[in-house]
Amino acid sequence: MKSEIKMNSQSESFDGKLLYKVSGVAALLVLFTALFEILITFLPGGYTTSETVVDWFRLLQDNWFLGLRNLGLLNIVMTTLGIPVSFALYIAHRRADPTFAALAIIISFFGLAVFYATNRAFPMLDLSNQYAVAATEAERTMLAAAGRAMLSVGQSHTPGTFLAFFLSEIGGIAISVVMLRGQVFSKVAAYAGLLGFGFLLIFEILSSFVSSLHSIALIPALGGGLANMAWYILIAHRLFQLGQSPVKSI
Repeated sequence: MKSEIKMNSQSESFDGKLLYKVSGVAALLVLFTALFEILITFLPGGYTTSETVVDWFRLLQDNWFLGLRNLGLLNIVMTTLGIPVSFALYIAHRRADPTFAALAIIISFFGLAVFYATNRAFPMLDLSNQYAVAATEAERTMLAAAGRAMLSVGQSHTPGTFLAFFLSEIGGIAISVVMLRGQVFSKVAAYAGLLGFGFLLIFEILSSFVSSLHSIALIPALGGGLANMAWYILIAHRLFQLGQSPVKSI
C-alpha cells in the first residue's frame, strides 16, 4: 500500500514538473510570436489597413498570410499557446489560493472560447477565394454581404471582438492578482501582469468604442505590450524553476 502511494506521488510530481517545463516553453513561444507580430508591422505592407470588405478580399488574394494575420491569425497562435500557461499558473496556485486561481482560469478559458467562436480569419479567406472566381455581379454582391457580416463579428479591436479580448484581459488581471497573493511568483512578475493586462484592457475599450482616439489608444497598447512581454519572460523563468524543483503545490 505504501509503495503504491509513493509511486502515485512520484508520478504526480513528474507530471507536474513536465507541465511546468512545457508551459515555460509555451510562454516563450508566446513572446516570440508577439515579437514576430511587431516585426511584421514594420515590414512593407505590414501596417496595411482595409477599409471595405472588397479591400479585405483583395488583400487575402494578394497576400493570404498578411490578410490572415490582420484578421487575428497570430492571436490564434498566442491564445492557443496560452492554454498550458494558464493551466500551469492555476496548478501552481491551487493550494495557496484555490478559489481565485480557479476563477481566473475560468474567465481566461471563457475568453478563449469566445475568441475562437468569433474569429473569422479562415472563413474570410474562403469567401475571398469564392469572390475571386465569382462569375456574376450578383454572386460578388452576395459574397461581399457575407464578408461584411463576418467582419462585423471578427474584425480585431472592434465591438465584435471586444468580449473575447475583454474576458482574456480580465482573466490575465485576475491571475496576476493571484500571483501577487500566492507568492509562488515574484511580485515584479505579478505587477508586470497587472500593468500589461490593465493597459491592454484600456486599449481594447478605446479602440473598440472610441475610434476617434485610435492614435491615443496606441499609447496604452505599447505600454501593455511591453509589460506583457516582461510578464511572459518572468513567468517562463519561474516555470522552468518549478519544473526542476520538487512539486509541492500539486
